[in-house]
Amino acid sequence: MAARSRVSSLLSRSFSASSPFLSRSQGRNLNNGSRIVRRFGTSSAAEEVISPSVQVSYTKLLIDGNFVDAASGKTFPTLDPRTGEVIAHVAEGDAEDINRAVKAARKAFDEGPWPKMTAYERSRVMLRFADLVEKHSEELAALESWDNGKTYEQALTAEIPMVARLFRYYAGWADKIHGLTVPADGNYHVQTLHEPIGVAGQIIPWNFPLLMFAWKVGPALACGNTIVLKTAEQTPLTAFYVGKLFLEAGLPPGVLNIVSGFGATAGASLASHMDVDKLAFTGSTDTGKVILGLAANSNLKPVTLELGGKSPFIVFEDADIDKAVELAHFALFFNQGQCCCAGSRTYVHEKVYDEFVEKAKARALKRVVGDPFKKGIEQGPQIDSKQFEKVMKYIRSGVESNATLECGGGQVGDKGYFIQPTVFSNVKDDMLIAQDEIFGPVQSILKFSDVDEVIKRANDTRYGLAAGVFTKSLDTANRVSRALKAGTVWVNCFDVFDAAIPFGGYKMSGNGREKGIYSLNNYLQVKAVVTPLNNPAWI
Repeated sequence: MAARSRVSSLLSRSFSASSPFLSRSQGRNLNNGSRIVRRFGTSSAAEEVISPSVQVSYTKLLIDGNFVDAASGKTFPTLDPRTGEVIAHVAEGDAEDINRAVKAARKAFDEGPWPKMTAYERSRVMLRFADLVEKHSEELAALESWDNGKTYEQALTAEIPMVARLFRYYAGWADKIHGLTVPADGNYHVQTLHEPIGVAGQIIPWNFPLLMFAWKVGPALACGNTIVLKTAEQTPLTAFYVGKLFLEAGLPPGVLNIVSGFGATAGASLASHMDVDKLAFTGSTDTGKVILGLAANSNLKPVTLELGGKSPFIVFEDADIDKAVELAHFALFFNQGQCCCAGSRTYVHEKVYDEFVEKAKARALKRVVGDPFKKGIEQGPQIDSKQFEKVMKYIRSGVESNATLECGGGQVGDKGYFIQPTVFSNVKDDMLIAQDEIFGPVQSILKFSDVDEVIKRANDTRYGLAAGVFTKSLDTANRVSRALKAGTVWVNCFDVFDAAIPFGGYKMSGNGREKGIYSLNNYLQVKAVVTPLNNPAWI
């Protein structure tokens, strides 16, 4: 099932109150929302939070098959976005820990069994891991929601199944990676070999911790590489948990090493390490520039970057407005708006603009904000105080720029990092809310009059990650999708993330592609082998 349909269905369903990760009394509360939910004008927030009944078991670095303390002995807190309170203290890796992890990965690649296994054997390890992900899906979903703030239902029914699907997809590729026999002038036998690139450094973000883990680790392992992965400091818990599952699945020690820590220390050390052969990073464009510079100034390691976006969502005059409103709402507010490809510039044709704005406002006012573990909640908190303040700054900027604040704009409750679903109309292209990546629940609605105009305006951005086109006209869809400078264009849908569909950006949204067959190229070297032929029967 495509991600879009999974996510759409989960938005209209609630998870069972009999989940083993909620206490019995908490389950009763889920069935009586009036006890635990208080209205805050346009939305709702929890007066008390559910304590997930899942144990945080893994908080140390995974290096060479063992969970170990940081060399410095330091730890740092990972926080619950619902309250700002500490969930657990996690080992704080730095340059010395990156060195230890790279050394383990290098030894595993040069001397260990992983690259020398048959591709079929590697695929079996990955398939066993996918089975274990499904077996432990409720624990993983609870940890992901607790550490990140996304709804439990979203994690359980959409994201965890995608993780298992991605690893099965790449397990299927493992024994289908091969070179070519190349005809050449003269008596020569020429073949190309597709070889694993070596030690891959990977840095993942906090908005989709497990999905980004899968997008990077899956193709790297399928190609026979070893890995040093740095988690986002905000969300380290699920990566350590699945690291343990990989060991249980039979992954040899040193093949996958996981280090939690901060970008300026652990991240910079990984990006500049002389014994890392390839780097993959997902995060902001500004940080991507730093990563690229560190890689270039060290050993010129190739870098794949999946960076920021300011994706246009274009609604033409022939659209079914009710459907367009719902899809545009989903495209922006999904995952608390913390999505690099969010449809954060909603362009609406002038003939239907006023109707669209009124209905978009009404939909946002119905969006329910609160504890992501509770029944009926559509939107949880932003990840942390820094992100919360960033979003609020952009909301103030929108008001100061004379955009019309249709609804929202404030905090929900007095605890945690909850923000009201916010809608601006009468937005102009030169406003910061129409130019910068806000990464929060703020919808900006702009007006356009014709196709040529909206294509030009949609492309007038430093980003080029994704776009949405909503129309009944096949001609319009074909024309606009080819004209937009974006790595993905969704037509009458949004956020469809099948394992086989490549994802990546134009311009300052990055380079390279993740998922699908294209991501395998990130983790392979191509070698030409030329051998003379003596008296060949044919050439």
